Amino acid sequence: MDGIVMEWGGLLLRWLHIVTAMAWIGSSFYFMHIDAALKSTPELPPGKGGEAWEVHGGGFYHVRKYLVAPEALPDELMWHKWESYTTWISGFFLLVWVYYLSADVYLIDPAIRQISTPVAAAIGVGGLALGWVVYDLLCRSKLAEKPALLAAVGFGFIIAMAFAFQQVFSPRGAFIHTGALMATIMTGNVFLIIIPNQRKVIASLVAGEAADPRYGKIGKIRSTHNNYLTLPVVFLMISGHYPLAYSSPYSFVVVGLVLVAGAFVRHFYNVRHTGGGNPWWMWVVAAAAILGAIAISVPASPVARDRMGMSELQERAQPAGLPQAPQAVAEIVVSRCSMCHGALPVWPGLAIAPKGVMLDTPELIQRWRQEVRVQAGLTRAMPPNNLTEMTDEERAVLRAWGGARTASLEP
Repeated sequence: MDGIVMEWGGLLLRWLHIVTAMAWIGSSFYFMHIDAALKSTPELPPGKGGEAWEVHGGGFYHVRKYLVAPEALPDELMWHKWESYTTWISGFFLLVWVYYLSADVYLIDPAIRQISTPVAAAIGVGGLALGWVVYDLLCRSKLAEKPALLAAVGFGFIIAMAFAFQQVFSPRGAFIHTGALMATIMTGNVFLIIIPNQRKVIASLVAGEAADPRYGKIGKIRSTHNNYLTLPVVFLMISGHYPLAYSSPYSFVVVGLVLVAGAFVRHFYNVRHTGGGNPWWMWVVAAAAILGAIAISVPASPVARDRMGMSELQERAQPAGLPQAPQAVAEIVVSRCSMCHGALPVWPGLAIAPKGVMLDTPELIQRWRQEVRVQAGLTRAMPPNNLTEMTDEERAVLRAWGGARTASLEP
């Protein structure tokens, strides 16, 4: 598909995804905070609910929560569900747009596994579905009676899935699919558990029956799971812009450490909001986990890879025997771009090629054809501030090559 269409389509989908994710995450954090701040009253004794007073925007809010159900329902109820649904739907379309329509660039790495685009997409979508099914079965099993054990098993399952994705996809593709797996679990909780249980409670009230408190408890457990997954999911979703995070052979361990860090940060605030004090030691654990992730990423940088020959690094990035960019194009890109976008970047301050894009062989340049065309041919985004002084004539060559149907260009 044309690079301009892909660029704008990706931007608009990402815009929608980020805005709806902000709304979902914001409401999730808000309700967790409200739950923690509730105080019992004579009308709502302990075990029945609570209330909280808030001030915002020049006014006062009086919030009440009924753990079972009120005696009567109002004519109108506000449902908090579309933030979750729209976030997942927009995220899935963004996954398709970026990683499946351009699978040969972002998802399929020949150095890891040579598979076709349909197979890669089937593995990706199947992995998301499998993730929800396994998680839901775990929550319905006897493990649900032991929350800590359930969390440990769920943690191990996510790490296992991250490792499995890493054996099939590019490092970036594996990371994004692990994040999408957790996001699918979160939206599945809302769509298949929390909202249906709320509807059952309402149906009981409308029928004049006593609502089963079990539905509320189950919904609360799933909502709590979502709360602890939020920060790690956001990390994984933005990691595509930071290749050191996902380039290590042990990136599945990075996923585990990020899960630990995110969970401890959220737990700190959950404890704090319930009046349990300020357990600052949780920040120390979170920081240690992030430092561990950074340490794991170091072998992906040139400092630790300088013993490996340049040819071996390039072979790992893109095996030989694949289509090559024309000589005229390769000369321009190598001379103007490879000091940053190379197996061993030489530009000061760069530990690894930005976004993992390497442009130091004709095969790699051909692989990133549309990106080169958009970033350096159609716009002047690259090189940044034109640091390597790419000429207008050179940009014209890149535009002609990138826009040609056969991508051929005579030297």
